[in-house]
Amino acid sequence: MTQYTAKSAYPLLNNTWIGIAQVILAAICWGTLGIFSTYLNRFGFTGWQLTILRIVTSGVVLLALLPFLWRYLKALTLRQWSALALQSLIGVLGMSVFYFVAVVNLGAGPAVALLYTAPVFSLGFSAVLLKEQITKQAGMLALLAVIGVGLTMLSEDASFNWGILAGLMAGVCYSLYGVLGKRAMGDTHPAPLVFFTSVSFSAAVLLFMPTTYETYFQLSTLPLSTWGYVAGLSLIGTIIPFALYMKALEKLPATRASVFTTFEPLTAILLAAVLLNQSLAPIQYLGISFILIASILNSLLKSETN
Repeated sequence: MTQYTAKSAYPLLNNTWIGIAQVILAAICWGTLGIFSTYLNRFGFTGWQLTILRIVTSGVVLLALLPFLWRYLKALTLRQWSALALQSLIGVLGMSVFYFVAVVNLGAGPAVALLYTAPVFSLGFSAVLLKEQITKQAGMLALLAVIGVGLTMLSEDASFNWGILAGLMAGVCYSLYGVLGKRAMGDTHPAPLVFFTSVSFSAAVLLFMPTTYETYFQLSTLPLSTWGYVAGLSLIGTIIPFALYMKALEKLPATRASVFTTFEPLTAILLAAVLLNQSLAPIQYLGISFILIASILNSLLKSETN
C-alpha cells in the first residue's frame, strides 16, 4: 500500500516540475520581446510598426487554430464578442504599442520592469470592474511596486522620459487584459479561444490601416535577417510562450504559475546587458527588484486566498 502511494505520487511530482519548467521557458521567451524589437528598431521601425509586425504576423499564424476553435466562436454572445474586442484593443494592441515605445525610449530592461507594475493596476480595476476587495497586504505590495517605479526613474543623468509613461501605460493595459477577459468570459472559458480572439481581432483592425502595408513593404526591402527578427517577435515572443503557459496551467494553479513568470524581466535585463550593452545604475536595479518582489508576493498572496 505504501509503495503504491509513493509510486503514484511520482507522476504528479513530475507533472508539477514539468509545469514549472514550461512556465519558466515561456517567461524566457516573453523576455526576448525587447531584444527582437530593439534590433528591428535599429532598422528604422517605430514602436507602432513593431506592434503591427508582432500582432499581424501572429494573427496570420493563429489562423491555423480556427478549425479547432470554430465551435466555441459560434457559441459566443454579442456581449462576449464586444467584451473580447475591448480586451483585444486595450490588452493586446494598446499594451504592445506602449511596451514597444518604452523599449525604444528606455531599453528592454526598464521597459519590462514597468510592465510588471500590472498587478498594482489590476488591484484597482478588479475592485471597480469585478467588485473584488483590496486587502491591506495587497495595498502594501502596491506601495512597494510604486517605490520601485520611482527608483527605476533615478540615475546619474535622470530626466523625464516619455518611455517611463509608456511603460506604466503598458502595465495598465496588461492588467486590463486579464480583468476584461474575466469579465467577458468568467473563469471557465477556453484560454486558447481568448488568446485567438484577442490577437486576431487586433490584427483584423490593423489590416484596415495603410501603415500596416507600408510596414510590410519596408520589411520586404530589408535584409533577410530582419524577417528572422519578425519571426522571433511573433513566434518566440508571442505564440510559443503562450502555448507553453497554457500547457503549464494544466499542471499548476494559475496563481503559482504566475510566480515563475518573473523570469521574463530577468531574461530581458540579462539579454539587454549581454547583447545590447544596456546597463543600468545600481539604484535602478534596486527599483526593478522592488517591482519583482511585489509581483511575486502578490502572486503568493493570491494563491493563499484562492
